[in-house]
Amino acid sequence: MIQESLRQKYLEDGAVLVRGVLNKEQLAKCREALDWGAANPGPNASGMLVGTDQQSFVDNSNPAAKPRLDAMMAEMPFGQLFAELWGSKHVWYFAEEIFLKTGGVGPRTFWHQDTSYLPWGGMHWGNAWISFESVPKSNALEIVRGSHLGTRYDGPTFRDPNDPTDPLHGGDALPRLPDIEAERKANPCAWDVMSWATEPGDVVVLHPNSLHGGAPVDAAFPNRHTIVFRFFGDDATFHPLPAVSRAPGFARNGMLFQTEMAKLEPGAPFRSPVFRQVA
Repeated sequence: MIQESLRQKYLEDGAVLVRGVLNKEQLAKCREALDWGAANPGPNASGMLVGTDQQSFVDNSNPAAKPRLDAMMAEMPFGQLFAELWGSKHVWYFAEEIFLKTGGVGPRTFWHQDTSYLPWGGMHWGNAWISFESVPKSNALEIVRGSHLGTRYDGPTFRDPNDPTDPLHGGDALPRLPDIEAERKANPCAWDVMSWATEPGDVVVLHPNSLHGGAPVDAAFPNRHTIVFRFFGDDATFHPLPAVSRAPGFARNGMLFQTEMAKLEPGAPFRSPVFRQVA
């Protein structure tokens, strides 16, 4: 049962840590999903800082994984978790994303908002962030408190290791992302950043319009295996991206489920039979 204080924190801060959401059996199923996805990458598999010695693996919404993950969600507690967290009558499962940072060289994931890449609006969105190691706070996901209620910035391309704000869309449609890390180094109080040390079974939940980025791995904590499951509820709408993009596949509908997104009008409820209802 989600406490009212946690519900209020999510509403205000855009992210919360929920301890002990997954039991051992559920966590094992999530790990099986990650291992299967890593061994069977989909068409959206890529990496951050590809071609550098800090390259890491990312896969987003593998179509081959969808039937097995849709079925798995019936055995998971996420429907009830998000229904209570949002106060939503209905909850739908969107898709997964996998992050592998290994060997002590996985880089910091550049600061970004998922809504720079996906056509999402409304309050009832949530990413369930699950790691399988005991993650120290210094190597954890970081979120700018309250940023889900603020500006929707242009997202970085993740291509230029020397420019963490290299704009995905460009032009004037979205403001360029600030260089949050540079500003934090100049002034540690420049941004109100949240993060938590986590244990296996814990879930970090964040609104995808929150500015967030994953801290790097290092010699003291060399490996982090993370799977993210994304969900939406009654107050989820279609919010198209800018009509132009500097990278293929990101104009208007985003790169995922483009056929289904083409049927939605701006501001319309985000709905499609392709997404499994879990509550």
